[in-house]
Amino acid sequence: MTPTVRPGPAAGPQPERSAGAEEGQRTPFVPYRYGADPLPGPRVGRGTEVWLVQVSSHAKDAAAESHVLDGEERERAAAFLREADRDRYRVAHVALRRLLGGYLGRDPAAVEFLREPCPGCGKLHGRPALSGESLHFSLSHSGDLVGIAVADTPVGIDVEELPAPQVVAEVASVLHAEERAEIEGRPEGLRPAAFARCWTRKEAYLKGTGIGLAEDLSVTLVGAGPEPVDPPGWDLGDVQLPPDLRAYAAACAVRRAAE
Repeated sequence: MTPTVRPGPAAGPQPERSAGAEEGQRTPFVPYRYGADPLPGPRVGRGTEVWLVQVSSHAKDAAAESHVLDGEERERAAAFLREADRDRYRVAHVALRRLLGGYLGRDPAAVEFLREPCPGCGKLHGRPALSGESLHFSLSHSGDLVGIAVADTPVGIDVEELPAPQVVAEVASVLHAEERAEIEGRPEGLRPAAFARCWTRKEAYLKGTGIGLAEDLSVTLVGAGPEPVDPPGWDLGDVQLPPDLRAYAAACAVRRAAE
């Protein structure tokens, strides 16, 4: 089953569609754009929804709304030496709280987070979760882009800036052998996009499982071509990005509900 993003209620935000998927690619996740649209209302069987937030468009708003962050989040934001890093963190976490608060019908400042046990070692540094709630979410940020996924089952999202060609040449060796072959088989100018496509799929899946980069990146095959390869029990898809975000790649992984 290919995961999709369901539109919100008529009064809420509608998906912004854009071209850009490679020919032959399955229908990717179509995201909402966070900003002028109303925030989401209470969540009742809405499937998987993906939100994109541009840091540069929301840095001032996030600074003004930093009171919704908890003490630990404010300390972490203040610890960044570079303003760009501080803005990215603050935008990501204010947006996450506002969105989750909308879904839960709760004050964003009252949203409580915890860490689930790591599936590898059992320690409490696995997937972030909501205290006392069955709603699942994932957060990722890179450069000027923040990605947030919300679902009824465990979910992972990853966003990345397209890498330089030399980075692809240096890092692709850690991927699955079939993924390396797919990347190396593409024209040199298309390899960064193929690598980023593969990397975001892999990180989204590993974040969704909670194991993260503790798993060897050569183990799970997710593919580097237009068509992702679903890991067992998961639906994996690319996030369709609008033209102003073509310097990025993004992917989302959602665990299939038990039948």
